[in-house]
Amino acid sequence: MRHRMMRESGGRHQEWNTGPSGPAPDGTVREDRFADQEEFSRRTLAAADFPVYGVTDGPARTGEALAAFETSSGVLRWVEVQCGEWRSAAGPYVTVRTYRPGAERCEPLPELEDVVEDERDRVYEQLGVDEGDGPGRVRALREWITVDGEPCAVEVHEDRPVLRPGCPVGAGASAGGAAVDGAGPVWAGRLRVGGLTVTVCGRGVDPGRVELGGITDFERYLRGRTDLLRDLATRQARYVPVEERELPPAVGLETHRALIAQSIAETAAIEAQVRAGRTPRLPRGLRGDACAVRWEAAVRQQMRLATETREEAAAAVTSMVNHLNRLSQQTHWLVGTAEGEAAVEEVVRYTVFASEVASLPAQRAWEQLWRERPGGGGAGVWEEHALAEQLWLAAWEQWRATRR
Repeated sequence: MRHRMMRESGGRHQEWNTGPSGPAPDGTVREDRFADQEEFSRRTLAAADFPVYGVTDGPARTGEALAAFETSSGVLRWVEVQCGEWRSAAGPYVTVRTYRPGAERCEPLPELEDVVEDERDRVYEQLGVDEGDGPGRVRALREWITVDGEPCAVEVHEDRPVLRPGCPVGAGASAGGAAVDGAGPVWAGRLRVGGLTVTVCGRGVDPGRVELGGITDFERYLRGRTDLLRDLATRQARYVPVEERELPPAVGLETHRALIAQSIAETAAIEAQVRAGRTPRLPRGLRGDACAVRWEAAVRQQMRLATETREEAAAAVTSMVNHLNRLSQQTHWLVGTAEGEAAVEEVVRYTVFASEVASLPAQRAWEQLWRERPGGGGAGVWEEHALAEQLWLAAWEQWRATRR
């Protein structure tokens, strides 16, 4: 089980394994929740049977806090602490994760590229700053980090973000209004210290200026974590759910089309990462509040145009998005072609108006495929599902043939 600090995603805060999040019904912050979390973390760290390292000197010396830890079957696997200016994308900011001895024999440790991307995720989720998706300009460096007063060699992966195509220099490139242009590098390195594996990640500070040492007293880290959680919870109290917001007036079927374009882009991005051998990670530009707003706008327009309840509209939009996502994965023609645009238009019109579109057999085949999707079962169930999928794809191929 992993216990992470509360984070925010695109303005909406999320929490991992720490109980109910957000303000109390009367708008006050649940201080008892923070106290319970702090005490739980205190007991867990008190039982640590391996040294845990943190920053003892350097530009990021202040602002210590417990960032995260992970347990498995009651055994503490690793502890991560942070220090520095977590509220600033410029830093200085450093995290230090110490693994228990032999951790690398149980499961592969995260690649340094993923450690860097995790840090960029943190900045996006907590500060709303999108530094672009990696890899950017990458360098492999050999540096020295001082540990307990002794210099230790460390191989460092450094990634400096690059300006995304189509984004003018100095333009805002994120939900938080920050630009990728001019953003500093993020680096990560891994070293062995007395039989332990330690991963260090930083921004706004050179690796050679980081000094590490064993932590003998966790109290300031626990208090720092509680202060950080309280800060994020206060921000969350100001968040207005998209369901309660007044959105711009929708025009025709544009909300449906925009949601489909976003969803297909998400699927394509994940597939590209898998093909490249990278850890699947949704691009930050496709996460957060803007995506939730697109979904909410499509559901509201579906309710209005199709005269459906919210539950019915949400189900219809969900089926529509999955239909075109699956079609984009199973065919080569949906994206970037005239017939692909026509297919999207027919799916949208069938979803909203139940129109007698030319692809009606494919629409009905999808309805059956989606309605009878297996949630389990034996080989026979999956064989029936595979046959239904073949019939659905065949119906789309027949539609394409009639257009030629």
